Amino acid sequence: MVGFSMQPYGIQSMLKEGHRHLSGLDEAVIKNIDACKQLAIITRTSLGPNGMNKMVINHLDKLFVTNDAATIVNELEVQHPAAKLLVLAGKAQQEEIGDGANLTVSFAGELLQNAEELIRMGLHPSEIIVGYTKAINKIIEVLEEMVEKGSENMNARDKDEVITRMRSSVASKQFGQEEKLCSLIAEACIQVCPKNPANFNVDNVRVAKLLGGGLNNSLVVRGLVLKSDAVGTIKRMENAKVAVFVGGVDTTATETKGTVLIHSANQLENYAKTEEARVEELIKAVADSGAKVVVSGAAVGEMALHFCERYKLMVLKISSKFELRRFCRTTGAVALLKLSQPNPDDLGYVDSVSVEEIGGARVTIVKNEQGGNSVSTVVLRGSTDSILDDLERAIDDGVNSYKAMCRDSRTVPGAAATEIELAKRLKEFSLKETGLDQYAIAKFAESFEMIPKTLAENAGLNAIEIISSLYAEHASGNTKVGIDLEEGACKDVSTMNIWDLYITKFFALKYAADAACTVLRVDQIIMAKPAGGPRPPAQGAMDED
Repeated sequence: MVGFSMQPYGIQSMLKEGHRHLSGLDEAVIKNIDACKQLAIITRTSLGPNGMNKMVINHLDKLFVTNDAATIVNELEVQHPAAKLLVLAGKAQQEEIGDGANLTVSFAGELLQNAEELIRMGLHPSEIIVGYTKAINKIIEVLEEMVEKGSENMNARDKDEVITRMRSSVASKQFGQEEKLCSLIAEACIQVCPKNPANFNVDNVRVAKLLGGGLNNSLVVRGLVLKSDAVGTIKRMENAKVAVFVGGVDTTATETKGTVLIHSANQLENYAKTEEARVEELIKAVADSGAKVVVSGAAVGEMALHFCERYKLMVLKISSKFELRRFCRTTGAVALLKLSQPNPDDLGYVDSVSVEEIGGARVTIVKNEQGGNSVSTVVLRGSTDSILDDLERAIDDGVNSYKAMCRDSRTVPGAAATEIELAKRLKEFSLKETGLDQYAIAKFAESFEMIPKTLAENAGLNAIEIISSLYAEHASGNTKVGIDLEEGACKDVSTMNIWDLYITKFFALKYAADAACTVLRVDQIIMAKPAGGPRPPAQGAMDED
């Protein structure tokens, strides 16, 4: 007898078997919000100068000890589709500005948490979205008004002005060491700043990490620092032309394989001599072109090295193709595929190439100060690899802040002063609204309290006291009062000199609101493939008895 199987109906008849379908407020919306809240909880404790570090071990077993939210969310490999939206918002912020990813993810999580309360009260997600959209438009207006007068004019080559705008970004990564780090970053950025600062290229500031010593031993070098020694005995060359060969400096193997039959010792000697003569001919051709420095992208043969020494050529080996590209950009050289006589146009120029010893490690310093599009390198010193990696992230943030301030140098008060003022103004705005969206606007305003609350909690202060005294100060018209984390009191930020870039705040809040609204707009989740685990057995006809 053939068994009878029930035919699927409704949505099950439309999709493959094994699919999952979640719909409605409880199943889809609340679950999505919950996943986003979990991600925001992870990043929130890393917010601000006293932010805690996270220890993340990724799928390759690489260890990250950092409080940089962009690195944390990247390495976590978030799987939940709704939480991925927050990760994408953080990435967009990181690519647009290079700083403020933590604010984006944490604030979006806070907005969603408040939206959940409104949903439980009975508001429809679409009403919340309307309220949030009105709120973010109002925020942009208020943020414009909060810009510090005179901050729109900045001299991109004035170190003090640059450090003022960069300090809060670097301090959030390396609290207590921001003065030294900002000085290094500002010096490196100003060295490579083009005539029009808007064309500043982040890639022109490099970081060379050398173990040993401490941050106080770090320095800025105008030029490229290669973490390798020169290959031959010649360790220094000045005002030299450079030839770059990608395929290595060695005798080229023939395309076809052949067998050479040698009958006598003379023939063997002659065979070796012809090879020698060929290598010498190639090296002599390079030397005759006027090049004094030869850079190889692969192995350097012993015989080739011998002739390079004879013709007084300095030989460098750069294995990384990215590093080789940067070297070509610094010197203006054209990378040639194989060893041959270079054209005069293909040669680059360097002011000096020298091998120096920094903290027991031999490094090659390539200086080219007349090139215009020169590169500057921050040589970082630190006791462990993870400390050096974290310092490098702080420098990346600082350099990205420099690029952002070259685009728009306006500043707003830092230390949570801006957030409290925005919360206060938005609450006033919500009271003038008449529809149901006023509740959403009020909740949006309340979400801003997360920032001073988190800053205070991470510093071990009483968050409720701090927030109430901030509100009291702002209510009496002191719009620039923020938190002094060292003394645990509220102070005017202009005396503490803590300023945030307007453009960082603008994009972080905008992306956070967009991400929150996108998550709230989802009312059904349909997964066509089974979510992990073995497939359920097919519901076909059962076998005959």
